[in-house]
Amino acid sequence: MVTVHDVARAAGVSISTVSRALASPERVAAPTRERVTAAARELGYRPNRAASGLRAGRTGALGLVVPDLANPYFAAVAKGAQARARERGLGLFVVDTEEDPRLEVESVSGLAPQTDGLVLCSPRAVDRSVEALGRRPVVLVNHHVAGLTSVVVDHATGMLRALEHLRALGHRRVAYVGGPERSWSDARRREGLAAAAERLDDVEVVELGAFRPQVSGGRAAADLVVATGATAVVAFNDLVAVGLVERLRARGLDVPADLSVVGCDDAYVAELVTPPLTTLRSDLADVGRVAVDRLSALVGAPPAAGGPETEEARAVELVVRSSTAPPRSTGPSSP
Repeated sequence: MVTVHDVARAAGVSISTVSRALASPERVAAPTRERVTAAARELGYRPNRAASGLRAGRTGALGLVVPDLANPYFAAVAKGAQARARERGLGLFVVDTEEDPRLEVESVSGLAPQTDGLVLCSPRAVDRSVEALGRRPVVLVNHHVAGLTSVVVDHATGMLRALEHLRALGHRRVAYVGGPERSWSDARRREGLAAAAERLDDVEVVELGAFRPQVSGGRAAADLVVATGATAVVAFNDLVAVGLVERLRARGLDVPADLSVVGCDDAYVAELVTPPLTTLRSDLADVGRVAVDRLSALVGAPPAAGGPETEEARAVELVVRSSTAPPRSTGPSSP
């Protein structure tokens, strides 16, 4: 059986350096880290998480709680988190709470004793969930609570980019189809749109919602969007945008000639729908990786009583495809 001694000998480093390179890679210089990981890979070395955990008084596992794994957004975050946990030699429990705040709190309570800390992705009951964790470390994704570490995307810049794009095409009345009522991201997107509309003072934003963050939510919102007289719409996510396009086409309206549609997240469905969606892209797998990195740094550290929170905003970029175009002079109308 390959041991840490074999890896250290092959890499030409000490045993402690091997341990740091595999458990806390940010603490080791890049050339040394790469030499150690290459040696471990060639030898087929797998860290013994159980033994390491016992020595450190830890479980060697983290938890990731998401509202809906069927949503491509959370699936991408989970994939990135899983990859990073594997690189660090850690286990990762992933739990889907089905957009149910009560189930979220129950899941956190159940995971807490089995893990060294949790990543809560877009939590729907953040106060009760954090309370259920007790003193265990926690990192929030797409949520922010004072005193806690969080990884978010730059919603304000994203909404500004979307509105600037639509304005440049000639749109002056834009609808927004919102997501779940408890969604922190939805609130930040509304704030971002309001700030962007104030900056671009000739563009009016009409807010609609809340709607389910799924295709069915977009279908439910489409008739209301048309009734506003808007010539363009920004959707809470790409799934909602797909539902909008589907319902608009069923009514005989053309996207983008009658109504331009912008999604959010650049999930895989954005390129599958006809026409392909203009959308706001953030590297969701990277969000998951960074969240695991931040949680790993907290595990084993003493709790910071009243210390400043850390909020890390990941970049957002506009991806222009075929679902946006200059508006008809009269705006959308029923056939």
